[in-house]
This record gives sequence, C-alpha cells and structure tokens, in this order.
Amino acid sequence: MTRRLAQVAQKVGVSEATVSRVLNEKPGVSEATRAAVLTALDVLGYERPTQLRGERARLVGLVLPELQNPIFPAFAEVVGGALAGQGFTPVLCTQTAGGVSEADYVDLLLEQHVSGVVFFGGLYAQQDAPHEHYDRLAERSLPTVLLNAAIDDLDFPRVSCDDAVAVEQAIGHLRQLGHRRIGMVLGPADHMPSRRKLAAARAAAERAGLELPDELVERALFSLEGGQAATTRLLRQDVTGIVCASDPLALGAVRAVRRAGLSVPDDVSVIGYDDSAFMTCTDPPLTTVRQPIEAMGRAAVELLAGEIAGVKVTHDELLFEPELVVRGSTAPARVRV
Repeated sequence: MTRRLAQVAQKVGVSEATVSRVLNEKPGVSEATRAAVLTALDVLGYERPTQLRGERARLVGLVLPELQNPIFPAFAEVVGGALAGQGFTPVLCTQTAGGVSEADYVDLLLEQHVSGVVFFGGLYAQQDAPHEHYDRLAERSLPTVLLNAAIDDLDFPRVSCDDAVAVEQAIGHLRQLGHRRIGMVLGPADHMPSRRKLAAARAAAERAGLELPDELVERALFSLEGGQAATTRLLRQDVTGIVCASDPLALGAVRAVRRAGLSVPDDVSVIGYDDSAFMTCTDPPLTTVRQPIEAMGRAAVELLAGEIAGVKVTHDELLFEPELVVRGSTAPARVRV
C-alpha cells in the first residue's frame, strides 16, 4: 500500500497524504486532483478501492491496425480531437506485425479501466477472424464504437461509409467514360466492406447490362504491393478500368500498369477509395472516392460519449455518403482496333 501511494503521488505530483485522502474519500481535495489521482491509479495498473471502481478513468482507447495507410492517422486526428473536446484523453493503440495484437490491446485497456474504446479497421470487419475480445468488451458493458462495416454478430454502435454508394459512383464514372471491361481490386474474401463493394458492383453491372465475372475481381492485402500484384493479373483480362478498395491499392495498380508498358489514364483508368493525404500529389493525381472522415469521426465520438453517459444510443449502423473526386487517373476508354 505504501509503495502504491508513493508511486501515485509521484505520478500526479502531490503528497502521499493527498493520495490517501482521495482513496478514502476524505474531503479537502479538489475535483481536478481527485480525477488525476484516479487516472494515475488506472495508468499504473492498480485496482481502485471498491467504492471507487464504478468510476472509470477519462481515458478512451483508439485502436487502429496500422499507421502506414494515411487514412488511419487522418481518422485518429479527427477522433482524438473530438474526444479531447468531450474531456477524454485518447490512448492510441496501433498493431505491428509480430507485435501486440488487437486482443492484447483490449486486455490492456480493460486493465486500465478506460471509459470506452473506438475501433477503426479492426478484426470485426473480417468474418473469419477471432472475435472473442469483442465479447469481453460486451460482457464488461464497456462503451465501444466501430468505424466501418462489421460482421452482424456484434451489438455495438457502428459508423460506416456507404460502400454501395461508393462503388456505384466509381463504376458510373467509368461507364460514362465508355469503359465496359472494368476490374476490381478488393480486400480478402471475408472482409465485410469488400463484400459490400462487390455486391454493389455486380448489381450495378447487371443494371447496365455488363458482366463482372470472377476473373475481373482480384483480392489483395491492403498495400501498394498487393494492389500491384492484383492489377498485374487483371491486365491479362484486358481491362480498361480498375476500381480499387483503397488508395494504396490504387497506387499499386498505377505502378502495375506502368510496369506493363501502359499508361494511366490513356490505356487504363484507375480509381481509389478514401481520398487520403497526398492523393493530389501522385502522378497522375488519383481519382478516388472520398470518405467523410470528419463527420464520421465526430459521429463516432458522439455515440461513445452518449454510451459513457448512460444515454441510450442507436446500435443501428449509421451510413455516411461518400463523394467521388475526379482527378487525372481516369479518362475515356481507349478505342479498340
């Protein structure tokens, strides 16, 4: 107990007597100091006294799969700022290959008695991935919000960009440019946003009297290298337009077209998804579908804050409409000779 008092006092910059007064709910301590002591307990991994365990720290976990794709730090900036505006401190948790897993981060955040968790691009989007750590969050009734499409089994508030509208915009744009042989580069087969995109693309193709056979759909990991490999295979199918499920995939597609001795957009048009940072600076500037990250991030934080405050919020998925941003990577379809 003495060691705990000393560590917490040092962390907060107050006396051990002040820490003791907080833990024993004695008067004479400001609300700010009291909150700082309780937060220090959580951060240092100590359990709160029984009478204080109902009060969680003002910490919120922000769990991301990576930071290399610029869409993830963009969301982190929006969500982090909105959390700070609500009086919460975001705890950024990013996974690395062979490092701390999403499930490990959930255990860590539970140990720290965080007030809630916001996920973006997590394993909830993959049907075949392990989901037991989400069950632990539900069992503890910890407020949790998921950004982007999730499997149906998870009963959390969800905020998503409308994948169907995104694909309809992209394919409609290519069709207006005269493209009829359109390929797609999507994520893994169990990836829910990719499933939605594929279903919408096939429906749009059917309405237009076109076909989207399996050989025009390639799967890849969400990376530039994945997009390059998938596009190399699509080019053997003589596509003139390619719709990609992320901007890094689209940049890989551009590289593959050039490696094949062809031009973007003169020979093959390429469309990305996200409108992440620097897509205006690529060569050519990338036509892409913009996610409304500012509105989505703020909506996610509003839902989380409501859950933390005990307000009943909707668990129905909130869909936000994307916007097609036309730049230099798309052009009229080449004339076949």
